[in-house]
Amino acid sequence: MNVITRKLKATPEKARQMLDYALIPLWRVNPTRTLYQRGLDLQTRYQFSFYDSLIIAAALDAGCKTLYSEDLQHGQHIERIVITNPFRR
Repeated sequence: MNVITRKLKATPEKARQMLDYALIPLWRVNPTRTLYQRGLDLQTRYQFSFYDSLIIAAALDAGCKTLYSEDLQHGQHIERIVITNPFRR
């Protein structure tokens, strides 16, 4: 929402529309104590940043098998997830 409102200079109404029609339907995992604890466990185990660890924890909770990221190591296996860099040739 920060990018939409500040960089793209969307009106509050346009930002709300984007939230309602594009972002909210993508929500599959809600923040919970367990999610944050799993993120901290992943951070400790793999030495990722906390936010990368939280993304991985959410992907695991959602049942994902592939996580697309240009920031993590391509081909790395984290539990049942394989990291894939979508920009790698």
